[in-house]
Amino acid sequence: MQRLIESASKESRRVVGLMTGTSADGIDAVLAEIEGWGESTEFEVLAHLTHPLPEALQADLFMLFQPDALVEGLCRVNFALGAALADATLQVAEAANLEPAAIDLVGSHGQTVRHLPRSDPPSTLQIGEAAVVARHTGIPVVSDFRPADMAAGGEGAPLVPLVDVLLFGHPDRGRLMLNIGGIANVTALPPGARREQGVLAFDLGPGNALVDAAVMHLTGGAERFDDGGRRAAAGEVNEEWLERLMKHEFFRRPPPKSTGREEFGTLYLAEVMRQAQLGPADLVATLTAFTARTIAAGVDRFADPEGALEEVWVGGGGVRNSHLMELLEEALAPRELGAIDRLGVPADAKEALAFAVLANETLMGRAGNVRAATGAKADAVLGKISLPPVPGQGW
Repeated sequence: MQRLIESASKESRRVVGLMTGTSADGIDAVLAEIEGWGESTEFEVLAHLTHPLPEALQADLFMLFQPDALVEGLCRVNFALGAALADATLQVAEAANLEPAAIDLVGSHGQTVRHLPRSDPPSTLQIGEAAVVARHTGIPVVSDFRPADMAAGGEGAPLVPLVDVLLFGHPDRGRLMLNIGGIANVTALPPGARREQGVLAFDLGPGNALVDAAVMHLTGGAERFDDGGRRAAAGEVNEEWLERLMKHEFFRRPPPKSTGREEFGTLYLAEVMRQAQLGPADLVATLTAFTARTIAAGVDRFADPEGALEEVWVGGGGVRNSHLMELLEEALAPRELGAIDRLGVPADAKEALAFAVLANETLMGRAGNVRAATGAKADAVLGKISLPPVPGQGW
């Protein structure tokens, strides 16, 4: 506990952020120097990398996504993923030429295996045992960020909006902060936006999840994503099926709202493939167009219906799909669209950086949720803290 007090007393802190997204293909790790907290937050990315998950661990994770997953498997994979998260932490420290002892804090999102915001009671589960990370690295860990918001009546997602406000709000220009991971989400920031007013954020629908799953199926696992969108670009969009997909009730549901594999996962894809009977290239083309169409529909219907926000900044793995980016540029015009790299944050690192910042807010005893985004009835300090062994007591 003394270590946490000393870290909170510093002018700046070195914090690792860890993110395993809906695609479950690797761990994005960021090491950032974070100065201040709240509206005074400033940051510098010292290092970032993607730590691949071993194929066996990834396969075990995908088994947990199935409705008949076993509790025994959940327990085992929780600890195995914790060890992988620890490895990613040590790797990003090494990339920054820092010893683990020079790092103040780790913020770990973990891997979502269930997100059920509309169940009774609402619930969510992220795994990746934080005690293992703390033990293996010797660094305090903040993890399990979502339940505190759900306990306050929220959906536990999205949680990135606070970071969007703190790091990317602009006094004069309206911005849409779009993240395309397995699920796509957006934060709408009018000029001068502050956490308490003017911020709207929500999940838009499938990002890369369906396209990635289709490519993995079509290639027998040899490829995990549509590299540059070349498969989609070679196919033809089936407009009839695209219109059918757009009728999913999630897209009509007003914010606050969040989603995940439970609505847009492998079972959903399997049913589409069974009914649509599309050729491989046409399937990927249609799913990619579906992602672009749902993003544009959510922006135009809810996030920016007046078209008043001038800029769209895109993070997440979807930035690397040039075909998808072209579709979005056309669908979101006349807004200016660009990769978030131009704002000083690598696109692949944005969500991991977000959980480093959220961990910093937790350390300082500050709420990390945005009620307008999650639907919570109260502010909530997010996460649970796991401490490493004390030197001289089993260290």
